[in-house]
Amino acid sequence: MAGPPAERRLYFEDVRTNVPLETPGLTLTETHAALFGSLTLSRPADPGAIPDLIPLCMSSGLGWRVPQPPLVVLAFMGFEWRFHRPTRVGDTIRSVSTTVAKRSMKEGGVVIEERSILNQRNEVVQSGRLTLLVAKRPTA
Repeated sequence: MAGPPAERRLYFEDVRTNVPLETPGLTLTETHAALFGSLTLSRPADPGAIPDLIPLCMSSGLGWRVPQPPLVVLAFMGFEWRFHRPTRVGDTIRSVSTTVAKRSMKEGGVVIEERSILNQRNEVVQSGRLTLLVAKRPTA
């Protein structure tokens, strides 16, 4: 009896540069802020404010809702991030990611991705660069 179909993954060889990938949007709610506050034991002074790390975390989760299969990431090698403007309850965010460079190594490759998180007014609220070590396709 055959097992479940293998989940499709992208390897270093599959990565294309300069092709933007946009996630669907997500509206930030009081519940997001409350759950985050429960986890971090923090509470914002302004009840309508969304903690800065929520959009960053949500953008990673939204990445699973795009048609492209996930990368086989072996390690996070670098992370640079900027917070440009605050987000508030009711804001709808989405993420746009573009691989801007890739460099082959022996058993994998380095992939550099630039990511922007935008609100419903197309304003960049956060942006940054992720450096990832991605696996090469296994040989048979």
